Amino acid sequence: MAAERNAPGSSGQGQTGTVANTATSAPGEMTAEAKAEEASKLVDRFAIWSGAAGLIPVPIVDLVAVGGLQLQMLRRLSQIYGVPFTENRGKALITSLMGAAIPTTSGLGAAEFLKAIPVFGTIISSFVTPVLAAGATYAIGKVFIQHFSTGGTLLDFNPPDYREFLKGQKDMWVKRSASGTTSHAGSGATSS
Repeated sequence: MAAERNAPGSSGQGQTGTVANTATSAPGEMTAEAKAEEASKLVDRFAIWSGAAGLIPVPIVDLVAVGGLQLQMLRRLSQIYGVPFTENRGKALITSLMGAAIPTTSGLGAAEFLKAIPVFGTIISSFVTPVLAAGATYAIGKVFIQHFSTGGTLLDFNPPDYREFLKGQKDMWVKRSASGTTSHAGSGATSS
């Protein structure tokens, strides 16, 4: 029935999700470019969700939510690249990768401390935590895309090998966030 809906000449509206899910379930049939594109979109989506989870005003709860999103992102990236996934190994790798990004993790820790201060601390941390959580998730996702696209697995992943790559991704996130704010603000204007 899905084949009839996607037949040439049919509108095919509403079927994009079905096709994308089929592509995800058969990683061997996707080209390297298609995998990279799908993985990048996935990382972008999880970065946004992590930023939203960073808005949770309760200390520690937001970090647990962000960690859960990062683990789910790693699971989905593993599916895209056909890499066997184990939850315990995924948790350990994300934790050790976050340890390799000391400035980001210390920033998240400071933001968590601020949430414990009534009113002002919560307000300040509501600006800082979402950005740090989204940036960390984005960088982690890009690291695993890089690793998986070169044939790596969860078993041969070594976080210290990706320190410089992680710093570069963090810088890219900062630039992207800054340009995204200005491009969205001016997207309604037409150029003369």
